[in-house]
Amino acid sequence: MVRRIPENGECEIKWGAQLTVRESQTAVFFRDGKSLDVFAPGRYVLQTQNVPVIGKWVTGFGYGPKSPFRSEVYFVSMKLFPNLKWGTREPILFKDSELQMIRLRSNGIFSIQVTNPLLFINKIVGTQGGYKNSDISDYLKNIIISKMTDVLGNHIKSIFDMPKDFNQLALFIKTALQMDFDGLGLSLHDLYINTISLPPDVQTMIDARSGMSAVGNMDEFMKFKAAIALEGAANNPGGAAATGVGVGAGLGMGYILPQMLQQSISGSQAASSMSKEDPMEKIRKLKELLDIGAITKDEFESKKAILLKEI
Repeated sequence: MVRRIPENGECEIKWGAQLTVRESQTAVFFRDGKSLDVFAPGRYVLQTQNVPVIGKWVTGFGYGPKSPFRSEVYFVSMKLFPNLKWGTREPILFKDSELQMIRLRSNGIFSIQVTNPLLFINKIVGTQGGYKNSDISDYLKNIIISKMTDVLGNHIKSIFDMPKDFNQLALFIKTALQMDFDGLGLSLHDLYINTISLPPDVQTMIDARSGMSAVGNMDEFMKFKAAIALEGAANNPGGAAATGVGVGAGLGMGYILPQMLQQSISGSQAASSMSKEDPMEKIRKLKELLDIGAITKDEFESKKAILLKEI
């Protein structure tokens, strides 16, 4: 981003020496520790002491052995520095209106550009001989994460309200960051969010919640799981039933599954009575299905929580 000429100390400047600044560059001259001028792209010739330009270290062969003064020049790259990565080293603690306190991780990319070379040198680079974008990336990452935390708290109430397109959220964050970047002599050209991830256990809960919504009628789901378990037992008669636990489960399945299958084919009257069944009775049947291995523990806990709300 910045290169000082010379990298160590000052160089001798000659009268009549020329400075060439290429496109996408800016040159800043310092003399006696003070900045004298900022040069845009073009060619410049030293005319007075107030406009120092490059000297003996480039064109010393055309001048005498002595120079009238000593100075230093900083070449600042004005190009765009793209594809800088940011991410959360530690999870962000987020208060969700539905899930309470959860931890979020996020990552993405951003691009920067120097807009005020003199401010950038005085505030960030200092007297270093060279400065790269990797030298400032960690500092900028911390600023991005700090502002992202504020934006999430002010604009998002629940992770279920996250925008379908992260561009809207990224725009809020970029707007909040612009003043901080301006104070460093930089412009935040763009900022993108790649992912916002949840802890595995929270993701499991969300998947279970989505699964419950997809199931719809719980009674029909229980019958379906029972039928699947019965089919599995029929296809593997010498499996789990060979153990003591398997024998017990098989006996329990022999008593329970026929009853549930009978209910499933008893017509609309049986379905109506099933829908009016007491929630505690449904929980008891769920426990029986769990004991025989027809449903998983996560499925049992998820459905039990819904039934308890009906009591």
